[in-house]
Amino acid sequence: GLLERGELEPGGTVIEPTAGNTGIGMALAATQLDLEAVFIVPEEFSVEKQTLMRALGAEVINTPTEAGMQRAIEYATELAAETDNAVVPEQFSNPMNPAAHVQSTAPEIYDALDGEVGAIVAGCGTAGTLMGLAQYALEREPATQIVAVEPEGSLYARTEDRDIDREEYTIEGIGTSDLASKQLYDPTMVDEVRQVSDRAAHTELKRLAAEEGQLVASSAAAASVAARDVATRIRDGDLSVPHETVATVFPDSSERYLSNGLYDSFEAWAGED
Repeated sequence: GLLERGELEPGGTVIEPTAGNTGIGMALAATQLDLEAVFIVPEEFSVEKQTLMRALGAEVINTPTEAGMQRAIEYATELAAETDNAVVPEQFSNPMNPAAHVQSTAPEIYDALDGEVGAIVAGCGTAGTLMGLAQYALEREPATQIVAVEPEGSLYARTEDRDIDREEYTIEGIGTSDLASKQLYDPTMVDEVRQVSDRAAHTELKRLAAEEGQLVASSAAAASVAARDVATRIRDGDLSVPHETVATVFPDSSERYLSNGLYDSFEAWAGED
């Protein structure tokens, strides 16, 4: 870790741009390690997650919504340069991000499915989750289908030479407006990038709650839309994979987004009222 490598001294400050979930985890760690935590969060993101970070003793600084996550990243770097004994862990470029999924998330999935995984489908924010799962999967079975999920309007699909325009989207926690900042993403490990519309994700998150009892947020719903599509193609013989099982990740609970009107009408949730 940062302390073990001497990059941060005890009593120092961790400064990180985040939509919230990474910040919550870091805030928990900071309380155990005698560190201060400061998180730079675009103001549009979930109020509940910001409240939880503050409850854990962290300082939350908001940046303008229209400036996106890129401005949060820039501001975190600027603030760290002005602060004594401070460091930015840089979840968007830190190799420990995907490594954590190689070491923990992927083995858990493979143990649960007896190693029979035909496709990995995961949302891409930092891309750490997908890259870690993909590395683990491809080392065991190179024919495993790897699918990146992003909202319509995000730019990961440009890595497939698709002419994609940057547009606003409501799905939270995945996607990018700046491919250059996504240093962890390796398109050579990905078979396809699946874009999911806000409306499809909203319909799916309500279906998951009503039919399956899964109270998940919009990024998980987008992953579910893509995973079900992959499963349908496998069933219909349109996609050749080593096993019929499709694994995806639901990274977040809907309880952290209720103030955003997650279960209201699509128009209310997407701000189209």
